[in-house]
Amino acid sequence: MLLAVALCGVCVQVTAEPLQFRISEGRVENAFYQEGPVAVHVLLDSGVHPRALVAFPAGNSGVGVWFEATDSTVRWTLEDMRGATVVDDAGRALHGIVATASVDATRLVVKDAVLGSVRVLRDYQLGQPYPPQTAARAEVSTDTILWRRHRLDGAPGYRMALVIEQGRIAGQSPLTLVPDRPGQPLRLRIEAYTGETPLTPFAAGELFNADAGSDPRSRQALRFLAYRDKYLAGSWRFDTYFGRDTLLSLRMLMPVLQPDAVEAGLAAVLDRLNANGEVAHEEDIGEFAVLRRRERGEDGDAPLYDYGMVDDDRMLAPVAATYLLDTLDLDRAADRARAEAFLARRTATGEALSSALVRNFAFVTKSARAFASAPEAGHLIAFGEGRSTGQWRDSQEGNAYGRYAYDVNAVWMPAALEAIARFAGSGLLQPYANGGMFDDCKVLARVWAEKAPAMFRVKLDAGAANAAVRAYANGQGIDPTAALDSLPSEGLKFDALALDAQGKPIPVLHSDYGFALLFGNPDPGTLERMVDDMMRPFPAGLMTDVGMLVANPAYADPGVAKLLGRTAYHGTVVWSWQQALLADGLARQLARTDLPAGVRDRLRSAQRRLWRVIDATRDLRTSELWSWSWKDGRYRIEPFGQSGGDADESNAAQLWSTVYLAVKPPVETTDVAESATDHDD
Repeated sequence: MLLAVALCGVCVQVTAEPLQFRISEGRVENAFYQEGPVAVHVLLDSGVHPRALVAFPAGNSGVGVWFEATDSTVRWTLEDMRGATVVDDAGRALHGIVATASVDATRLVVKDAVLGSVRVLRDYQLGQPYPPQTAARAEVSTDTILWRRHRLDGAPGYRMALVIEQGRIAGQSPLTLVPDRPGQPLRLRIEAYTGETPLTPFAAGELFNADAGSDPRSRQALRFLAYRDKYLAGSWRFDTYFGRDTLLSLRMLMPVLQPDAVEAGLAAVLDRLNANGEVAHEEDIGEFAVLRRRERGEDGDAPLYDYGMVDDDRMLAPVAATYLLDTLDLDRAADRARAEAFLARRTATGEALSSALVRNFAFVTKSARAFASAPEAGHLIAFGEGRSTGQWRDSQEGNAYGRYAYDVNAVWMPAALEAIARFAGSGLLQPYANGGMFDDCKVLARVWAEKAPAMFRVKLDAGAANAAVRAYANGQGIDPTAALDSLPSEGLKFDALALDAQGKPIPVLHSDYGFALLFGNPDPGTLERMVDDMMRPFPAGLMTDVGMLVANPAYADPGVAKLLGRTAYHGTVVWSWQQALLADGLARQLARTDLPAGVRDRLRSAQRRLWRVIDATRDLRTSELWSWSWKDGRYRIEPFGQSGGDADESNAAQLWSTVYLAVKPPVETTDVAESATDHDD
């Protein structure tokens, strides 16, 4: 239930059963709570660098306290939690959580507390200082340490308290907590609140249709991340809108979502397009918008949007087509009326969604014409000037500092153009698109599909491929036997992750073929080659016992291989949703009727192997990513972000990792039966 606390006392308001669930990953305990205006993610980090952090989807805000490194491992145990509402000193509501936790530690020394935007907390976790104007002074009483402040613009702000229920405050400089007796745990009540505007969650029965999978964790994670206002990319680090994450997740989840849920996600994307029709990648909201605007000499907290990505601009058309042209049957009067009503809806600025969609289509079409007229590398879609990011591998080294990404040019551009051509033929855009403005899209799509992929092609003779795999395996300390045995005798041919600024392929094998399988129709020979490239054992291909890696730099030079190792965010690591992407793509390709029997058999074999590793890592399914180690002749799962060398940490709940609710193994490939546990809703 939601606990409402007022100045005059305490009152209890009974509401519907709250959403509560937990996810443990390595040393980190994650607990989620959602009820009415309260939505929180509590993170307790054990080990020798303890912290207690609470993230809120409201305003992408959070509060957290970090402790000094300890001499020995500490262990948190979360006992209970409940939603609560308090008022600040101006009588304004703050929504949050009251949680009780014990911690086995000889002492805890407070390093610092950070209150404000999750973006600021995220940077602090990575070792960057927080803006000094956001500092909160600790207020210490006999048994309580309290941090609180208003937002920088005077709006309702943030509050965090540690109330010592068992133990004591042994010193204030530095702030030190110790048990009452040696060997006894500290017991703390953690109170955390935000004044940012709450989001509107979907009620338990409003999100899924009857086809949704029954996995409780996936259903719970998606309920925590899906709101009528927008979808959140992941928690705790991305408790806000990301355009690409929304579109890809909608595409894969679409078969199991109710129409209102699909339309909420699409409308959130369309509402954030810029004047050119580009899709917003991420938003600066709440206090982070205040900070950013003040850096520019501006006032206010109006959101700021990042339009630097180039893949999401070209995702909108194929994802919108999947819903409006495929999921809805425009030959049925009711479905056509629904599509027309959706397109007639207005954005926050009063623009029709259809007008916004057409603006995106015009932007994409215009950007396609130079390459179609002269198919050369310089006319491909490049990352923005001075940027090394522009698609889903958005860490600085994710594309090995390439300039032109494979997926953007070989998959997304032709898929977008084909979808725009379909929209033009549907009549849905008739009132909003000028006559004939998209008539050339089919021709443009054909040129891109025929000419762009070849520019990424890498060819290695058998000797060079063998030597590269052997050297890389030896450098990683793994057995190369299975990988070497899988290499084709005629040599290796695959599509590079990216082209460099000179248009030269960077020979990194990758998982982005999954996009081609889900959004394209490769010819049988190309399809078979793509699948073989991915399914070979690493480091010949991408497959390991703990999942499919998203990159394999074995064929690149040592500098690139160092960039994309197992501690890199987009290196030789496993991203849960990329496995789902390939699984969905394989199912789509197997639904084709034009594939030879041998190719179909190859795809079915790949499907079985892929689902074996997906099932073997079922407990990590909703996580963002994980890494690996090699011990006793086998791969072992390692949580990402919990070793000293990892570039960042993984989200426990990731939007596009919930897509297994829709992406399911065919009956004949199921090795582990789907959980029969009751739904959370």
